[in-house]
Order: sequence, then C-alpha cells, then structure tokens
Amino acid sequence: MYSTLKLAFEDKIAILTLSRAEKRNAISHQLINDFLAALQEVENSSAHILILAAEGKAFCAGLDLEDLVALTKHTAEENYRHSERIATLCRSLYYFSKTTIAAVNGAAIAGGAGLATLCDFTLASTAATFGYTEVRIGFVPAIISAFLVRQVGEKHARDLLLTGRIITAEEAYRMGLVNEVVEAVNLLEGARRLAEQLLENSPASLRATKALLRSYIEDGLERDIQRGMEANASIRMSADFKEGVRSFLERRKPQWSE
Repeated sequence: MYSTLKLAFEDKIAILTLSRAEKRNAISHQLINDFLAALQEVENSSAHILILAAEGKAFCAGLDLEDLVALTKHTAEENYRHSERIATLCRSLYYFSKTTIAAVNGAAIAGGAGLATLCDFTLASTAATFGYTEVRIGFVPAIISAFLVRQVGEKHARDLLLTGRIITAEEAYRMGLVNEVVEAVNLLEGARRLAEQLLENSPASLRATKALLRSYIEDGLERDIQRGMEANASIRMSADFKEGVRSFLERRKPQWSE
C-alpha cells in the first residue's frame, strides 16, 4: 500500500518504519503523502501506541535532494503551498491523538530531526545524531523552530538553529530532545518495552492528557507555525538559498551574497 514506508501492527502497537534506506529515508513528496495516510490508518485502528522507526543506517536525512532542487525553481505561491504541506506533516505527528515513540537509529537531520523529536517520546541509539542544518544551505529551519524552542528552550534552540551543528545522542539527551539513549541492538526492544508500559495505562486517559497538553500551547504554536511558513516560503526565493543548494550538490563551499 505504501511505497516509502511500512506499517505493521503488533496487537495494540503500530510500527511505522521509513523504508527509503537507499535515500537515507529522505522526505519526498510521496513520503509525506504516505506518512499522513499511515497516521490516519493508525488513528482508525485499535492500536494505542505508535512507534516510528527507520530502515538502514540513517533515521531521516531531511528533504529529498530532488525535491530540494525543485524548490529552487518554484514560484512564491508554490513555495508557500509546499511550506503548508511540511507544516501539515509536523502538526499531524505532534498533535496525533495516540501516544508516539520515535526509535532513532542513526542520523536525523533537518526535517528528519523534526520527525524524531515531535514524537511524545524519543529513544536514540548511541549511533544517532541530530542536526538542524538548514542555515548551511541558505535555508531557514522555520517551521520546526516553533516546536523546538518549546522543547529545549530559547538558548539551546538558538545554538542548534544558528550553528547548524550536528550533535550526538548524548548531547541531545542533555538538551531534552531525547528521553533515553540505548545501544543500537536494544533500540526497538526498548521502544517496545516503553510501549508495553504505556499500554498499562488507560487509553482514554492518555488521549485526554495529550489533548490537555495541546490546549495549553496550541494558540501560540499555531501563530508561530504560520510565521514559520511565511519565512520558509520567503527564504526559498533568495539568492542565498539557490546558491546554497547548488554548492551542496557540487560539494563546494558556498559563495554567499553578502
């Protein structure tokens, strides 16, 4: 049914696995469509817990290169519509009514770091790394910044978003992006163990608690997501974004406009 991911059910646990290992599970237009459809399938199922995992050595390398190149040719309106689609992906995972667990096996970069940390729980293997690297290619980590600043605080968010540096699972744990760091061989086992612990609780109570937590921040978060979409679409029209993408593909140092 899905071409970019796999969805399996183990009693009351749903396991959604990104399966574009040859592309480092990069986020393509099709992956977004599949992801949203899979979330809806889990929503309609009897599962109470969702585990998000990935095949291969990377968790998710961010936006697919072909999609990234296409963005440099988009009109302002097309860029805004794409930004809306990314925002829908982030919202759908963050606001998902059932409890979510990310099992991060490797690199989680840019949008991939967003997927990893928008879940209710984030477990990371010792091999996992995280990075919001958008500024390195003349882009702005606009939409995810609305979520990130609420997760780790302004100072850590500024560090991650302005430097674009890659951090280890241990540093992500110290910042509050990750709940637990485990050995790679124990990653899925740890996610399942956490899921079983959560299944001991009332499903109705879990959903109600998530809904309550959402109500505390939703108005402000939605306002900031809107700002992020506008900033996201705007920067894509800039000379620096086009140069950043070209230099990335050509594996050379970018020549910024200023």
